[in-house]
Amino acid sequence: MIFTLLQAQPQQGSNWTFLIMIVLIFVVMWLFMIRPQQKKQKELDKFRNELKKGDKVVTIGGIYGTITEVKDKVVFIEVDNNVKIKVDKASLVKDFSDAQQAQ
Repeated sequence: MIFTLLQAQPQQGSNWTFLIMIVLIFVVMWLFMIRPQQKKQKELDKFRNELKKGDKVVTIGGIYGTITEVKDKVVFIEVDNNVKIKVDKASLVKDFSDAQQAQ
């Protein structure tokens, strides 16, 4: 009977250890996953807000072009001589092809 009473009592130290481990897992996830993604998104938003005529861009679909006109939510991109398309700003990323060829 004494043996069963000793087994029924939970250990308080193990509860704190478990709680600390869970908190540490969330902190590590935030540092290595969530925070870098938020930083990347802020940089992309800044790039899209600072678009101007003459910038080289790539759409999410892989179309390369040069900006000819910027409006509030859309831009006009020249993809070939006298061929312009209208795309949403949210579908644009910076064209790094020139930087890669220079190296």
